[in-house]
Amino acid sequence: MSQHYHYPTREEFARRLSGKSVPGSLKTAALAATLLGVAVFAYGLFTHADRAWQALHFNWLYFAVISTAGTAFAAVQRIVTARWSRSVVRFAEGFYAFVPVAFVILLAILFFSGEHIFTFRGREAVSIAEKAAYLDNTYFVLRGVLFFGAITVLQGLFVWNSVKMDVAVLPESGASWAAGLRAKMRAAWSGDERRELHTQHSTQGKLGVAVCIAFVVGWCFMAWDYSMTISLHFQQTMYAWIVFMTGWVNMIMLLSLLTMWWRNHLEAKDIVTMDQLWDLGKLAFAFTAFVGYISFSQYLVIWYGNMPEETHFYRLRLSGVWKTFTTLIPIFGFVLPFFGLISKAAKMYLPTFVLFAVCSLIGVYLHRYIEIYPSIYGEATSLPYGLQEIGTTIGFIGLWFFTYFKFMDAFPVMRVFMMTTPFKDEVQVPVDAKTMEPLPAHE
Repeated sequence: MSQHYHYPTREEFARRLSGKSVPGSLKTAALAATLLGVAVFAYGLFTHADRAWQALHFNWLYFAVISTAGTAFAAVQRIVTARWSRSVVRFAEGFYAFVPVAFVILLAILFFSGEHIFTFRGREAVSIAEKAAYLDNTYFVLRGVLFFGAITVLQGLFVWNSVKMDVAVLPESGASWAAGLRAKMRAAWSGDERRELHTQHSTQGKLGVAVCIAFVVGWCFMAWDYSMTISLHFQQTMYAWIVFMTGWVNMIMLLSLLTMWWRNHLEAKDIVTMDQLWDLGKLAFAFTAFVGYISFSQYLVIWYGNMPEETHFYRLRLSGVWKTFTTLIPIFGFVLPFFGLISKAAKMYLPTFVLFAVCSLIGVYLHRYIEIYPSIYGEATSLPYGLQEIGTTIGFIGLWFFTYFKFMDAFPVMRVFMMTTPFKDEVQVPVDAKTMEPLPAHE
């Protein structure tokens, strides 16, 4: 990772970030897309409720994993005390804006979708006693509330503690509607910059570990509950990892695209340099390779084992109306981004980076669709992908970007404090926040 840092002064940051809010036209377009999606979903509830809820569910799964991965990425940067990402990590923290919304949508799915999504809620009997106990509706709902609720709370605390450092030094940076929130963040600021740095750094370290544990453990259970067990007769040991790691890859791809946009919009090419984009490109390539590895490893084991209780999952998706989408998944999700980003030139030349990032986003989108729909429809005679799925997807895209833009307008769009404080490199050597003395190595 790059290690060259030449940041402007705090005053220069304040001047350059002033008036750089997200263009109103983009927020209006995002809101319009959201309203279109809501209208399509409402129409579907009265005309074809099954498809309306199923389209909502697979889009929720796609965007929820990406959004929660954004804060998990920021938490990883804190855990390893990364310096290369200080100028871009706020762009990832902004992903959290969609997480509370995703929690509300999940509650709607759990309490109001009935049998439209989950076959074990009445459409199909669960023949294995242990699985029937695991999928008991009360236990099923409680797991969702507990795991996604814990992710929402922990990530919210992490982002709050990160943002308030910048709000303290740039109190006027942000939209007027969020002035009250910024005032609450500043209320506990002591004014002792060095002590605040180490206090918050210590707090963020603990929260960062909790965020990462909640992300991995939570998505293991939620991937089983909201994706794998829709097919009641299928189990796969790496299924959960494939679900949340494909979302992790897409988070890096989307973060890269947003970093490119913010770099131009903020006129910050001296702050967000090509080194940071190269670093993001290397991460995108590495995790694409990792996802390809774990996906093919599981496919190979199932193919070689040739047990009907496992092979039926892939046989269904590689036949009939599902075959085209299934074939496109490894092409868009692995082959194009892996071989496309294998060279340094492709990562440094932004048009190619954009192309392969978009390919990855499309590939995982198709992955989410193929995870859900064949398990519900089986050997369908026509592909259930039309107005309902397209309209709901447009709505989710609009809602995601609308919440993201509102968050980024409300608070400083960069981690100005960590880039401008004269004590910024002290965090490489942990100290006791009370005594300000270096901690022993074992602590």
